[in-house]
Amino acid sequence: MNTSHRVNRGPQAAAGNRAALVDAARRVFAENGVDAPLSLIARAAGVGQGSLYRHFPNRESIILAVFEDNIAEIEELATRPESTLDEVLEFIVEQITASTAFVAMLIPAGLEDPRLVEVSVRFTDLLVGKVEGARRAGAIAPEVEAADVVLALAMFAPILLQTDEDSRRDTAARAWRLLRRGLGA
Repeated sequence: MNTSHRVNRGPQAAAGNRAALVDAARRVFAENGVDAPLSLIARAAGVGQGSLYRHFPNRESIILAVFEDNIAEIEELATRPESTLDEVLEFIVEQITASTAFVAMLIPAGLEDPRLVEVSVRFTDLLVGKVEGARRAGAIAPEVEAADVVLALAMFAPILLQTDEDSRRDTAARAWRLLRRGLGA
């Protein structure tokens, strides 16, 4: 009987395992949403569930790890004085289209981890200045606030999760045009 088992590489494998888990989670969440079984992430990363839980003690921890880069990119763009609300929203819509699971960071409904709530608040706060600038320029309706923009973005998830990957970009563009008009621009 030939039994194949992994050789435990010990602590030196930790960084590689973590990177593999984050990469696998990004793919699994994009395909299956943030409620995908964590065991699927471990299998996709080629590690055991014990390794997953050593790095990420709960679902919220791995969700946060997956989206740290996304949030950092949005922050970098949103804090540039010359960037506009439209540029920031275009970038966010692109991220949502590529990974519908990104919406979990916008409105972390059902997730109780205060870190997710903090990221959601941080994300909304990033848009405040851009929304005010767009309002002053007449690009959006006077009553629209950053939270309204976040809500409009969050409306993408159910549509895009039900859209096949080949049609996702076109559907996202059409849906965003409709939502953008509703924001008054």
